Amino acid sequence: MERNDYLKMLVEEMHSTTMATIGADGHPQTRVIDMMLWDKKGVYFLTAKGKAFYAQLMEQGYVAISATKDKKAVSLRGRIQNIHSEKLDEIFGKNPYMQKIYPGDTRAALEVFRVYEAEGEYFDITRIPAVIDQHQCLHCGRCAETCPRGTIRKRGQ
Repeated sequence: MERNDYLKMLVEEMHSTTMATIGADGHPQTRVIDMMLWDKKGVYFLTAKGKAFYAQLMEQGYVAISATKDKKAVSLRGRIQNIHSEKLDEIFGKNPYMQKIYPGDTRAALEVFRVYEAEGEYFDITRIPAVIDQHQCLHCGRCAETCPRGTIRKRGQ
């Protein structure tokens, strides 16, 4: 799978994610946030301007995101950019349930954020035993070194 396949899965299949920032007390804070759109520039979500979450986003400029569905998981850590109301109409068009939550002009309280310059991991445990895609593998041995069960071995070992 390519980068955009993971972004599409995160938005269209998993959709509801757990997003983490750092609270005013210096500890991690999480909340469930829906991923609304994806494109080649990143993934998009929104929140209301008056929330503590909004203030954390504006101050920190960075988030960690995790989502899981059907024994597949995606985790991302990346920078965020407030793009204000850009893409808001597109988000409401592609996520019609939002029109019931924010009817009429109440959506004016929302601002859109883009996650970009992100790194992450993808886990799929639907295939047991796990199979490593040899075309994607770098053969560096790091997975074998860190495997807690010792079930991954480099070729010839």
